[in-house]
Amino acid sequence: MNYMEQALSLARLALGQVSPNPAVGALVVKDNEVIGKGYTQPPGCSHAEVVALEQAGDEANGSTMYITLEPCCHYGRTPPCSSAIIAAGVKEVHMAILDPNPVVSGKGREELEAAGIRVLIGECRQEARDINEAYIKYITTGMPFITVKYAMSLDGKIAAHSGDSKWISNEESRHYAHKLRYINDAIMAGINTVLTDDPHLTARCGGGRGGTARKQPLRVIIDGEGRAPLTAQLFSEPGDTLLVLGRKIKPGEAEEYRRLGAEPLALPSPKSYIDLKKLFKILGERGITSVLVEGGSILHGSIFDQGLADKVVAFIAPIIIGGEKAKTAVAGRGVDKVLDSFKLKRIEIERFGQDIMISGYVAAGSK
Repeated sequence: MNYMEQALSLARLALGQVSPNPAVGALVVKDNEVIGKGYTQPPGCSHAEVVALEQAGDEANGSTMYITLEPCCHYGRTPPCSSAIIAAGVKEVHMAILDPNPVVSGKGREELEAAGIRVLIGECRQEARDINEAYIKYITTGMPFITVKYAMSLDGKIAAHSGDSKWISNEESRHYAHKLRYINDAIMAGINTVLTDDPHLTARCGGGRGGTARKQPLRVIIDGEGRAPLTAQLFSEPGDTLLVLGRKIKPGEAEEYRRLGAEPLALPSPKSYIDLKKLFKILGERGITSVLVEGGSILHGSIFDQGLADKVVAFIAPIIIGGEKAKTAVAGRGVDKVLDSFKLKRIEIERFGQDIMISGYVAAGSK
């Protein structure tokens, strides 16, 4: 593993804990030896570069740094990392990618070069972009990165005709699904999923460890007509819940949900239809950079019908459920012709025991 690859491994450790900041990894190398390493700490704490430089101490003078993202050059909640690099006497900096944030983009590099530091850009570019795909979309559009995730049988069913769905995927797949929850800012589910499965919607096994993760993603429940029962398990779980209604909030209703730790959000519309694009914009304004959409099929269908999906993660179990009335993974209007179907690019296939996971990015202009 080369130095930039090591820095990328460090950056991955920050995923799920530093939003809306990017997840960055940094190494300080001198005489072919790593003398400092770090990754982004939670908002308000040190950035990756500072952590690595502090570990290196005075030995950082004359060293080379490997950073997965261009260092910041402005005062935010912390001082600029570019100044720390210059003050430490680093002689050369390798960056995987420039920061797309217009406050930083190119300026961090220029500041380092103006100080006489040699700067090289582009090593492991795609891997660095993948780690911060949510940050990049958020910082350039103000909208969160949307991942649609589901588990289905070999014949495309997500439940039996009775509604039973436990369990289609195996334990290994479900463990990985919790990892996806852990690295996303929010989990989104439709009210039918809540009524049928009564899910917890928490991130367990956070960061590869057992138990419930300390930092929980926001639970976003799409409940057009306000049918969520006050006894739902998700209201008793740690973390925050946003209940999105497609009608006005009734007298006393808000207080009932707030007592449970849930925030009702009214987006009134005809037939209690939720404008998902408007909702995602609101989430972006709240600093939510990524959303994991976990169903059910009606919500998935709406996401695709409105062209809002960025990525798909599908677990396929080697079982046949059958049944004309059994739900498929994606409902909605769909397309009229196969030629117009949504197409995925950069496909990856992984095995989790007997299950197969297929993931990919929704191609631009798809459908």
